[in-house]
Amino acid sequence: MSTAVPVVLAGARGHGRWHLDNIRRLQDKGIVRLAGICELTPLGADELPDGLGTPEQSADFGALLDSTGASVAVICTPIPTHTDLALTAARRGVHILLEKPPAPSYAEFRRMADGVAEAGVVCQIGFQSLGSRAVPAIRELMAEGAIGEIAGIGGAGAWARAEAYYRRAPWAGKRRLNGVDVIDGVLTNPLAHAVATALALGGTVHAEDVTAIETELLRANDIESDDTSCVRVTTAHGPEVVVAATLCAEDPDEPYVVVHGDRGRITFWYKQDRVLLQRAGHGPEEFEYDRTDLLENLVEHLTDGAPLLAAPDATGAFMKVVEAIRLAPDPTPLPDGTWHLLPDEQRRVVPGIDGLVAAAADTLALYSELGAAWALPARTKEVST
Repeated sequence: MSTAVPVVLAGARGHGRWHLDNIRRLQDKGIVRLAGICELTPLGADELPDGLGTPEQSADFGALLDSTGASVAVICTPIPTHTDLALTAARRGVHILLEKPPAPSYAEFRRMADGVAEAGVVCQIGFQSLGSRAVPAIRELMAEGAIGEIAGIGGAGAWARAEAYYRRAPWAGKRRLNGVDVIDGVLTNPLAHAVATALALGGTVHAEDVTAIETELLRANDIESDDTSCVRVTTAHGPEVVVAATLCAEDPDEPYVVVHGDRGRITFWYKQDRVLLQRAGHGPEEFEYDRTDLLENLVEHLTDGAPLLAAPDATGAFMKVVEAIRLAPDPTPLPDGTWHLLPDEQRRVVPGIDGLVAAAADTLALYSELGAAWALPARTKEVST
Protein backbone atom coordinates (compact mmCIF):
# COMPACT_ATOMS: atom_id res chain seq x y z
CA MET A 1 0.00 0.00 0.00
CA SER A 2 1.21 3.49 -0.82
CA THR A 3 2.39 5.64 2.07
CA ALA A 4 0.15 8.39 3.42
CA VAL A 5 0.67 11.78 1.78
CA PRO A 6 1.85 14.49 4.25
CA VAL A 7 -0.59 17.42 4.35
CA VAL A 8 -0.41 20.90 5.89
CA LEU A 9 -3.68 22.70 6.67
CA ALA A 10 -3.67 26.52 6.58
CA GLY A 11 -6.72 27.82 8.43
CA ALA A 12 -7.99 25.22 10.90
CA ARG A 13 -10.76 27.18 12.62
CA GLY A 14 -14.18 28.15 11.27
CA HIS A 15 -14.75 26.18 8.07
CA GLY A 16 -11.24 24.79 8.56
CA ARG A 17 -12.67 22.50 11.25
CA TRP A 18 -14.49 20.64 8.46
CA HIS A 19 -11.12 20.09 6.76
CA LEU A 20 -9.58 18.85 10.04
CA ASP A 21 -12.34 16.25 10.37
CA ASN A 22 -11.97 15.26 6.72
CA ILE A 23 -8.18 14.92 7.02
CA ARG A 24 -8.76 12.75 10.11
CA ARG A 25 -11.15 10.55 8.07
CA LEU A 26 -8.60 10.17 5.24
CA GLN A 27 -5.76 9.63 7.74
CA ASP A 28 -7.73 6.69 9.20
CA LYS A 29 -7.86 5.25 5.66
CA GLY A 30 -4.09 5.65 5.29
CA ILE A 31 -4.45 8.16 2.43
CA VAL A 32 -3.02 11.29 4.06
CA ARG A 33 -1.20 12.29 7.23
CA LEU A 34 -1.64 15.67 8.92
CA ALA A 35 1.93 16.98 9.12
CA GLY A 36 1.27 20.58 10.09
CA ILE A 37 -1.26 23.31 10.90
CA CYS A 38 -0.75 26.95 9.98
CA GLU A 39 -2.70 29.31 12.23
CA LEU A 40 -1.90 32.73 13.67
CA THR A 41 -2.66 31.30 17.12
CA PRO A 42 -1.79 27.59 17.59
CA LEU A 43 -4.68 25.17 18.12
CA GLY A 44 -5.11 23.88 21.66
CA ALA A 45 -5.30 20.13 22.29
CA ASP A 46 -9.09 20.48 22.71
CA GLU A 47 -9.37 21.91 19.16
CA LEU A 48 -7.70 18.92 17.50
CA PRO A 49 -9.89 15.92 16.64
CA ASP A 50 -8.72 12.75 18.40
CA GLY A 51 -6.34 10.62 16.42
CA LEU A 52 -4.49 13.40 14.58
CA GLY A 53 -1.48 13.20 16.87
CA THR A 54 0.56 16.35 17.43
CA PRO A 55 1.12 17.99 14.05
CA GLU A 56 3.72 20.76 13.89
CA GLN A 57 2.16 24.23 14.22
CA SER A 58 3.41 27.57 12.96
CA ALA A 59 2.11 30.95 11.77
CA ASP A 60 4.75 30.91 8.99
CA PHE A 61 3.21 28.93 6.12
CA GLY A 62 6.35 28.69 3.97
CA ALA A 63 8.57 27.61 6.87
CA LEU A 64 5.99 25.01 7.90
CA LEU A 65 5.85 23.53 4.39
CA ASP A 66 9.65 23.31 4.42
CA SER A 67 10.00 21.75 7.88
CA THR A 68 7.21 19.20 7.43
CA GLY A 69 8.09 18.15 3.89
CA ALA A 70 4.40 18.42 3.00
CA SER A 71 3.32 17.20 -0.44
CA VAL A 72 -0.13 18.85 -0.29
CA ALA A 73 -1.39 22.07 1.29
CA VAL A 74 -5.06 22.63 2.09
CA ILE A 75 -5.74 26.39 2.14
CA CYS A 76 -8.83 27.50 4.04
CA THR A 77 -7.96 31.09 4.95
CA PRO A 78 -9.63 34.49 4.30
CA ILE A 79 -10.39 35.02 0.59
CA PRO A 80 -7.83 37.83 0.02
CA THR A 81 -4.97 35.59 1.22
CA HIS A 82 -5.66 32.68 -1.18
CA THR A 83 -3.45 33.71 -4.08
CA ASP A 84 -0.30 34.49 -2.09
CA LEU A 85 -0.58 31.33 0.00
CA ALA A 86 -1.21 29.18 -3.08
CA LEU A 87 1.87 30.65 -4.76
CA THR A 88 3.95 30.12 -1.58
CA ALA A 89 3.04 26.42 -1.80
CA ALA A 90 3.50 26.22 -5.58
CA ARG A 91 7.03 27.66 -5.43
CA ARG A 92 7.96 24.83 -3.07
CA GLY A 93 6.50 22.17 -5.36
CA VAL A 94 3.61 21.56 -2.96
CA HIS A 95 0.26 20.64 -4.52
CA ILE A 96 -2.84 22.55 -3.39
CA LEU A 97 -6.47 22.17 -2.38
CA LEU A 98 -7.71 25.77 -2.39
CA GLU A 99 -11.00 26.63 -0.70
CA LYS A 100 -13.64 28.43 -2.78
CA PRO A 101 -13.95 31.15 -3.95
CA PRO A 102 -10.38 30.79 -5.28
CA ALA A 103 -9.80 34.57 -5.39
CA PRO A 104 -11.63 37.88 -4.90
CA SER A 105 -10.94 39.15 -8.44
CA TYR A 106 -10.26 37.76 -11.89
CA ALA A 107 -6.76 39.30 -11.88
CA GLU A 108 -5.88 37.57 -8.59
CA PHE A 109 -7.34 34.32 -9.92
CA ARG A 110 -5.18 34.53 -13.06
CA ARG A 111 -2.09 35.35 -10.97
CA MET A 112 -2.79 32.24 -8.87
CA ALA A 113 -3.68 29.90 -11.77
CA ASP A 114 -0.78 31.04 -13.98
CA GLY A 115 1.71 30.82 -11.10
CA VAL A 116 0.54 27.33 -10.19
CA ALA A 117 0.77 26.17 -13.82
CA GLU A 118 4.25 27.67 -14.18
CA ALA A 119 5.42 25.89 -11.02
CA GLY A 120 4.12 22.60 -12.41
CA VAL A 121 2.04 21.74 -9.35
CA VAL A 122 -1.58 20.60 -9.24
CA CYS A 123 -4.34 22.75 -7.76
CA GLN A 124 -7.85 21.61 -6.91
CA ILE A 125 -10.49 24.28 -6.17
CA GLY A 126 -12.75 23.34 -3.25
CA PHE A 127 -16.12 23.20 -4.99
CA GLN A 128 -17.24 20.01 -3.22
CA SER A 129 -20.42 19.75 -5.31
CA LEU A 130 -18.27 19.16 -8.41
CA GLY A 131 -17.16 15.92 -6.76
CA SER A 132 -20.72 14.59 -6.89
CA ARG A 133 -21.27 11.65 -9.26
CA ALA A 134 -24.60 13.34 -10.00
CA VAL A 135 -22.83 15.97 -12.15
CA PRO A 136 -21.63 13.60 -14.93
CA ALA A 137 -24.89 11.63 -14.63
CA ILE A 138 -27.00 14.77 -15.24
CA ARG A 139 -24.78 15.86 -18.12
CA GLU A 140 -25.29 12.43 -19.67
CA LEU A 141 -29.09 12.73 -19.31
CA MET A 142 -28.90 16.16 -20.97
CA ALA A 143 -26.69 14.89 -23.80
CA GLU A 144 -28.96 11.94 -24.60
CA GLY A 145 -32.01 14.21 -24.82
CA ALA A 146 -33.84 12.84 -21.76
CA ILE A 147 -35.56 16.22 -21.25
CA GLY A 148 -35.40 17.41 -24.86
CA GLU A 149 -33.78 20.64 -26.01
CA ILE A 150 -32.11 22.47 -23.08
CA ALA A 151 -33.71 25.88 -22.53
CA GLY A 152 -31.62 27.11 -19.62
CA ILE A 153 -30.36 26.33 -16.12
CA GLY A 154 -31.58 27.91 -12.89
CA GLY A 155 -30.11 27.89 -9.40
CA ALA A 156 -31.84 28.68 -6.12
CA GLY A 157 -30.47 29.18 -2.63
CA ALA A 158 -32.71 30.35 0.21
CA TRP A 159 -30.56 30.28 3.33
CA ALA A 160 -30.54 32.09 6.66
CA ARG A 161 -27.67 33.66 8.52
CA ALA A 162 -27.88 35.50 11.84
CA GLU A 163 -26.47 39.01 12.11
CA ALA A 164 -23.58 37.47 14.11
CA TYR A 165 -22.48 35.66 10.92
CA TYR A 166 -21.16 39.01 9.67
CA ARG A 167 -19.20 39.57 12.87
CA ARG A 168 -17.35 36.23 12.76
CA ALA A 169 -14.31 37.70 10.99
CA PRO A 170 -13.09 41.18 10.00
CA TRP A 171 -13.60 40.36 6.29
CA ALA A 172 -17.12 38.87 6.65
CA GLY A 173 -19.73 40.72 4.61
CA LYS A 174 -17.10 43.03 3.13
CA ARG A 175 -16.50 44.00 -0.47
CA ARG A 176 -13.11 45.45 0.41
CA LEU A 177 -10.95 45.56 3.52
CA ASN A 178 -7.99 47.92 3.91
CA GLY A 179 -8.08 48.62 0.19
CA VAL A 180 -7.97 44.93 -0.76
CA ASP A 181 -10.81 43.09 -2.57
CA VAL A 182 -12.77 40.59 -0.48
CA ILE A 183 -16.13 40.29 -2.32
CA ASP A 184 -17.79 38.16 0.39
CA GLY A 185 -21.31 38.17 -1.09
CA VAL A 186 -24.05 35.54 -1.10
CA LEU A 187 -23.30 34.36 -4.67
CA THR A 188 -19.51 34.46 -4.34
CA ASN A 189 -19.11 32.66 -1.01
CA PRO A 190 -21.92 30.88 0.94
CA LEU A 191 -23.93 30.00 -2.20
CA ALA A 192 -21.00 29.94 -4.63
CA HIS A 193 -21.70 26.23 -5.18
CA ALA A 194 -25.09 27.05 -6.74
CA VAL A 195 -23.35 29.26 -9.31
CA ALA A 196 -20.43 26.89 -9.98
CA THR A 197 -22.69 23.82 -10.23
CA ALA A 198 -25.18 25.49 -12.59
CA LEU A 199 -22.33 26.61 -14.84
CA ALA A 200 -20.72 23.14 -14.76
CA LEU A 201 -23.94 21.35 -15.73
CA GLY A 202 -24.26 23.63 -18.75
CA GLY A 203 -20.65 22.99 -19.75
CA THR A 204 -19.79 26.66 -19.17
CA VAL A 205 -16.61 26.31 -17.14
CA HIS A 206 -13.94 28.39 -18.89
CA ALA A 207 -13.71 32.16 -18.64
CA GLU A 208 -13.94 32.54 -22.41
CA ASP A 209 -17.30 30.69 -22.46
CA VAL A 210 -18.97 33.68 -20.77
CA THR A 211 -20.25 36.48 -23.03
CA ALA A 212 -22.32 38.67 -20.67
CA ILE A 213 -23.30 38.85 -16.99
CA GLU A 214 -26.21 40.76 -15.42
CA THR A 215 -26.32 41.27 -11.67
CA GLU A 216 -28.91 42.49 -9.17
CA LEU A 217 -27.16 42.87 -5.81
CA LEU A 218 -29.12 43.85 -2.70
CA ARG A 219 -28.80 43.65 1.06
CA ALA A 220 -31.10 43.58 4.05
CA ASN A 221 -28.24 43.34 6.53
CA ASP A 222 -26.09 46.27 7.61
CA ILE A 223 -23.09 45.10 5.58
CA GLU A 224 -21.06 46.30 2.60
CA SER A 225 -21.66 43.21 0.52
CA ASP A 226 -24.82 41.61 -0.85
CA ASP A 227 -27.06 39.07 0.94
CA THR A 228 -29.98 38.89 -1.54
CA SER A 229 -28.91 38.72 -5.17
CA CYS A 230 -29.39 37.21 -8.58
CA VAL A 231 -27.25 36.87 -11.66
CA ARG A 232 -27.79 35.92 -15.30
CA VAL A 233 -24.87 34.46 -17.23
CA THR A 234 -25.07 34.43 -21.02
CA THR A 235 -22.71 31.95 -22.62
CA ALA A 236 -21.10 31.41 -26.00
CA HIS A 237 -22.23 27.80 -26.48
CA GLY A 238 -24.06 26.52 -23.41
CA PRO A 239 -27.50 27.41 -22.04
CA GLU A 240 -28.25 30.63 -20.19
CA VAL A 241 -27.78 30.38 -16.42
CA VAL A 242 -29.77 32.32 -13.80
CA VAL A 243 -28.98 31.92 -10.09
CA ALA A 244 -30.90 33.62 -7.27
CA ALA A 245 -29.83 33.48 -3.64
CA THR A 246 -30.50 34.99 -0.25
CA LEU A 247 -29.28 34.69 3.32
CA CYS A 248 -32.58 36.24 4.52
CA ALA A 249 -34.98 33.36 3.83
CA GLU A 250 -38.27 32.99 5.68
CA ASP A 251 -37.95 29.18 5.75
CA PRO A 252 -34.39 28.15 4.85
CA ASP A 253 -34.23 25.14 2.55
CA GLU A 254 -31.78 23.01 0.58
CA PRO A 255 -30.25 24.86 -2.37
CA TYR A 256 -30.66 23.32 -5.80
CA VAL A 257 -29.94 23.66 -9.50
CA VAL A 258 -32.60 22.93 -12.13
CA VAL A 259 -32.02 22.12 -15.80
CA HIS A 260 -34.97 23.12 -18.00
CA GLY A 261 -35.68 21.17 -21.17
CA ASP A 262 -38.59 21.50 -23.58
CA ARG A 263 -39.77 18.02 -22.52
CA GLY A 264 -38.95 17.99 -18.83
CA ARG A 265 -36.58 19.10 -16.09
CA ILE A 266 -33.81 17.78 -13.86
CA THR A 267 -33.53 19.12 -10.31
CA PHE A 268 -30.28 18.59 -8.40
CA TRP A 269 -30.08 19.22 -4.64
CA TYR A 270 -26.30 19.44 -4.71
CA LYS A 271 -25.60 19.26 -0.98
CA GLN A 272 -27.54 15.99 -0.80
CA ASP A 273 -26.36 14.53 -4.15
CA ARG A 274 -30.05 13.97 -4.90
CA VAL A 275 -31.58 14.21 -8.39
CA LEU A 276 -35.20 14.36 -9.55
CA LEU A 277 -35.92 13.64 -13.22
CA GLN A 278 -39.33 14.78 -14.49
CA ARG A 279 -40.16 14.28 -18.15
CA ALA A 280 -43.08 13.99 -20.49
CA GLY A 281 -44.66 10.54 -20.63
CA HIS A 282 -42.84 9.22 -17.56
CA GLY A 283 -43.42 9.20 -13.83
CA PRO A 284 -40.94 11.21 -11.75
CA GLU A 285 -37.69 9.36 -11.04
CA GLU A 286 -35.41 10.09 -8.12
CA PHE A 287 -31.74 9.13 -7.82
CA GLU A 288 -29.07 9.49 -5.14
CA TYR A 289 -25.39 9.55 -5.99
CA ASP A 290 -22.07 9.10 -4.24
CA ARG A 291 -19.59 11.92 -3.98
CA THR A 292 -15.83 11.89 -4.41
CA ASP A 293 -14.00 13.91 -1.77
CA LEU A 294 -11.82 16.57 -3.43
CA LEU A 295 -8.75 16.01 -1.25
CA GLU A 296 -9.00 12.28 -1.89
CA ASN A 297 -9.39 12.97 -5.63
CA LEU A 298 -6.30 15.23 -5.57
CA VAL A 299 -4.22 12.48 -3.94
CA GLU A 300 -5.56 9.89 -6.43
CA HIS A 301 -4.68 12.27 -9.25
CA LEU A 302 -1.12 12.57 -7.94
CA THR A 303 -0.63 8.86 -7.22
CA ASP A 304 -2.74 7.12 -9.87
CA GLY A 305 -3.46 9.78 -12.50
CA ALA A 306 -7.19 9.96 -11.75
CA PRO A 307 -8.79 12.96 -13.56
CA LEU A 308 -8.84 16.11 -11.40
CA LEU A 309 -12.42 17.19 -10.63
CA ALA A 310 -12.01 20.95 -10.12
CA ALA A 311 -8.89 22.38 -11.74
CA PRO A 312 -8.50 26.19 -11.79
CA ASP A 313 -9.36 26.43 -15.49
CA ALA A 314 -12.66 24.67 -14.80
CA THR A 315 -13.63 27.54 -12.47
CA GLY A 316 -12.79 30.39 -14.87
CA ALA A 317 -16.46 31.03 -15.71
CA PHE A 318 -17.33 31.18 -12.01
CA MET A 319 -14.52 33.71 -11.52
CA LYS A 320 -16.02 35.86 -14.32
CA VAL A 321 -19.18 36.02 -12.18
CA VAL A 322 -17.10 37.03 -9.13
CA GLU A 323 -15.46 39.73 -11.26
CA ALA A 324 -18.82 41.08 -12.50
CA ILE A 325 -20.02 41.29 -8.88
CA ARG A 326 -16.76 43.00 -7.89
CA LEU A 327 -17.16 45.61 -10.64
CA ALA A 328 -20.89 46.15 -10.05
CA PRO A 329 -22.10 49.19 -8.11
CA ASP A 330 -22.25 48.59 -4.35
CA PRO A 331 -25.30 46.53 -3.34
CA THR A 332 -28.54 48.45 -2.84
CA PRO A 333 -29.89 48.50 0.73
CA LEU A 334 -33.43 47.10 0.84
CA PRO A 335 -35.86 49.87 1.82
CA ASP A 336 -37.36 49.99 5.33
CA GLY A 337 -40.46 47.83 5.51
CA THR A 338 -39.16 45.23 3.04
CA TRP A 339 -37.37 43.24 5.76
CA HIS A 340 -37.73 42.62 9.49
CA LEU A 341 -35.67 41.18 12.32
CA LEU A 342 -36.60 37.81 13.84
CA PRO A 343 -35.81 38.57 17.50
CA ASP A 344 -35.44 34.91 18.58
CA GLU A 345 -32.85 34.17 15.91
CA GLN A 346 -31.38 37.68 15.57
CA ARG A 347 -31.55 37.46 11.82
CA ARG A 348 -33.09 39.59 9.11
CA VAL A 349 -35.83 38.18 6.89
CA VAL A 350 -37.16 39.48 3.57
CA PRO A 351 -40.86 38.48 3.28
CA GLY A 352 -41.60 36.77 -0.04
CA ILE A 353 -37.94 36.17 -0.91
CA ASP A 354 -38.22 32.35 -0.79
CA GLY A 355 -40.85 32.44 -3.54
CA LEU A 356 -38.86 34.94 -5.60
CA VAL A 357 -35.69 32.83 -5.41
CA ALA A 358 -37.63 29.75 -6.56
CA ALA A 359 -39.41 31.72 -9.31
CA ALA A 360 -36.09 33.06 -10.64
CA ALA A 361 -34.66 29.53 -10.94
CA ASP A 362 -37.95 28.34 -12.44
CA THR A 363 -38.44 31.06 -15.06
CA LEU A 364 -34.83 32.21 -15.58
CA ALA A 365 -35.95 35.74 -14.71
CA LEU A 366 -34.24 38.27 -12.45
CA TYR A 367 -35.90 39.83 -9.38
CA SER A 368 -36.74 43.06 -11.25
CA GLU A 369 -38.30 41.05 -14.09
CA LEU A 370 -40.43 39.16 -11.55
CA GLY A 371 -41.87 42.45 -10.33
CA ALA A 372 -40.05 42.76 -7.00
CA ALA A 373 -40.77 46.39 -6.09
CA TRP A 374 -37.38 46.77 -4.40
CA ALA A 375 -35.25 45.39 -7.24
CA LEU A 376 -33.50 47.77 -9.61
CA PRO A 377 -33.27 46.51 -13.20
CA ALA A 378 -30.08 44.57 -13.84
CA ARG A 379 -27.04 46.43 -15.01
CA THR A 380 -25.50 44.39 -17.79
CA LYS A 381 -21.77 43.88 -17.48
CA GLU A 382 -20.33 42.84 -20.82
CA VAL A 383 -17.45 40.47 -20.27
CA SER A 384 -14.29 40.93 -22.27
CA THR A 385 -11.97 37.95 -22.29
